[in-house]
Amino acid sequence: MTPHIRTAALALAVLLTAAACAKAEEPQAAPAATSTAGQQVVQSPTGSAGPTCTLQQFGGTKFDLKAATVGFSQSEKEANPFRIAETKSIKDEAAKLGIADLKVTNAQSQFSKQITDVQQLIAQGVQLLVIAPLNSDGWEPVLQQAAAKKIPIITVDRKINAKACSDYLTFIGSDFYEQGKRAADRMIEALGGKGKVAILLGAPGNNVTTERTNGFKDRVKEKAPEIAISFEQTGEFAREKGQQVTEQLIQSNPDINGIYAENDEMALGAVTALKGAGKEPGDIKIVSVDGTRSAVQGIADGWLYAVIESNPRFGPLAFETARKFLDGEAIPDKVIISDRDYTTANAKDSLGEAY
Repeated sequence: MTPHIRTAALALAVLLTAAACAKAEEPQAAPAATSTAGQQVVQSPTGSAGPTCTLQQFGGTKFDLKAATVGFSQSEKEANPFRIAETKSIKDEAAKLGIADLKVTNAQSQFSKQITDVQQLIAQGVQLLVIAPLNSDGWEPVLQQAAAKKIPIITVDRKINAKACSDYLTFIGSDFYEQGKRAADRMIEALGGKGKVAILLGAPGNNVTTERTNGFKDRVKEKAPEIAISFEQTGEFAREKGQQVTEQLIQSNPDINGIYAENDEMALGAVTALKGAGKEPGDIKIVSVDGTRSAVQGIADGWLYAVIESNPRFGPLAFETARKFLDGEAIPDKVIISDRDYTTANAKDSLGEAY
């Protein structure tokens, strides 16, 4: 080999070695997310075994969703991360689909106002209603007015007690009873199957509170008879109220071992109360439901033991359901979404996926 060829080969070898080293030092890509974060995922099967509804059965008339007037009725003040994410998802998906006339109302946690809000949306000529109900009962006046005009109603997050395919089209949301059971499984795990547990109940009058409570109690009774539920009080799904109730709990039940909070806001209120009482992370095991970023951070910090996700990003699935309905497809009376668990094993890596 001639000197200049040998020199060139040596230089090339150096370059290749440097490139290989540089490549080896590059940070490795994070594992692909396996959660429902970003978009809801429908459980399989999708409800084909239950009742369904078509546009023909409903008696409505097909319309162009993009050109339609669509109403979204939010139930609660948007101080709650769940409601903030829920409304944002509806607005974002409407904009993505080119729905120019989306009318959004907020009942500010007042049921009478929500009824009035929806009645006004009907009077303004909406052709589709997406409703996040505050309560499950008391919707008869709205349902009658909507049915008279053949306006399909999609309820999200909470159910209304009415008849699908006549009073409303479908419900989209989580299996709340299953959430309660899964929360109980985590509490049983945290306490080793024995101890005293308090429940911070959600707001009364809706199916979410009822089903999350029943699921938890039934699972504890089935799997851990040595766990006693010694305290129950509503925290109304609010952080401040959750703190107040937990402060009372610490005084009346100083030997409590675990707290089941039926949403993250109440759980975070409980953490504030525990800190104020001089407790350390992990002294009292807390399991909650939602999947807010603050709660997942609470797991990473040791204050919460686990969180059962309840995904609020209803926009894509709500409008996809409406589109399929208008295209003549059969829609199940309930569309149940899959939810993940946040635990000490995945909390730090999953913060970016929480809302």
